[in-house]
Amino acid sequence: MQHLEEKIAHLTRTVDDLSMVVAKQQDEIDRLTRRVAMLMQREAERVQEGSGGVILGDERPPHY
Repeated sequence: MQHLEEKIAHLTRTVDDLSMVVAKQQDEIDRLTRRVAMLMQREAERVQEGSGGVILGDERPPHY
């Protein structure tokens, strides 16, 4: 009986630890989701204004 109680206590602790990890991960996912949404909104505004001309390394500049 004592062995089962120890096993249950260990499993309960493991579940609590994992729950805390999942909660932290969800907080980070929420934070990153907000940041991506903000960046997408900024990019959409920049495209609407017509100043979204970011030149990537393999693209030719517009004057070619």
